[in-house]
Amino acid sequence: MRLRESEQSQKGIFMVGTDIGIDLGTASILVYIKGKGVVLKEPSVVAFDRDTNKIKAIGEEARLMLGRTPGNIVAVRPLRQGVISDYTVTEKMIQYFIQKALGKKTFRKPRVSVCVPSGVTEVEKKAVEDATFQAGAREVEIIEEPIAAAIGAGIDISRPCGNMIVDIGGGTADIAVISLGGSVVSTSIKIAGDDFDEALVRYMRKKHNLLIGERTAEDIKIRIGRCYPLPDGGTMDVRGRNLVTGLPKTVTVSAEETEEALREATNRIVEAIHSVLEKTPPELVADVAERGIVLTGGGALLRGLEELIEDKTGINTMTADEPMTCVAIGTGKYVEFLAGKRDDD
Repeated sequence: MRLRESEQSQKGIFMVGTDIGIDLGTASILVYIKGKGVVLKEPSVVAFDRDTNKIKAIGEEARLMLGRTPGNIVAVRPLRQGVISDYTVTEKMIQYFIQKALGKKTFRKPRVSVCVPSGVTEVEKKAVEDATFQAGAREVEIIEEPIAAAIGAGIDISRPCGNMIVDIGGGTADIAVISLGGSVVSTSIKIAGDDFDEALVRYMRKKHNLLIGERTAEDIKIRIGRCYPLPDGGTMDVRGRNLVTGLPKTVTVSAEETEEALREATNRIVEAIHSVLEKTPPELVADVAERGIVLTGGGALLRGLEELIEDKTGINTMTADEPMTCVAIGTGKYVEFLAGKRDDD
């Protein structure tokens, strides 16, 4: 952990004894405050004016601008596949969310815990840490996403017992077998919710000659998307641009078609789970077989994913109660856990 008391003079948002957990996701950012729970959930999107380099909007307001802005205003995601792609914009975004979560009380800088995908490099971790300090943190603790997801899902990670977590976010899917408070075997693949959307965009272009945007693809995924044959199908009218005539066109898409579109991406996640199980010590594999696989993250809400993983691995698979907020809750509780340990010391 790094502490920068010398930076107390920086402009920031201060509050007495505040512990914050931030789930710095590719698709959305969640902020957890000790004693209050998850207080903020907004898309990690920033809109800024290219001419003046000033930020126009952050969060939900900026998300609504995606694909709908004039030439001088750009709506971007400063995080790509769990990694900072635009340092300055990310710093401003973190500062905005910390300020929005805490309000206007100005006594002391908060202690912040931020989660990152399990496969990030030391350089990428340092970038997240520095951006959080610049945004107004007193202390910064970096935690790996599978550990945070396990804590948030209510698993006691301190026991010598194997638990398998599959955290599917917007940019990455993190798979880990956890025992005694750490990852024994883990992997992070850059296949997740955003890739599901892109797969649907490609499918609509190839099969229906229809060009749709990211937001429409996400809407299809949420409303009728699935990756395993299930009885409850359904259809949806999708509007986009006909690639042949260049005019608006409406196409009716079925749940069976989304299954076909998402097959490649979901199979890659199953392959990654299989490869982690292959590298896991036999005693821990026995624990996982007994206790099952736990799914967390927004991607875990894709219909049929539990059934697909169970079918391919033969291991009972379940989704956590609040998959979207698991990582944020776990990140915040990790700060509380560390604070308790320091108090004991």
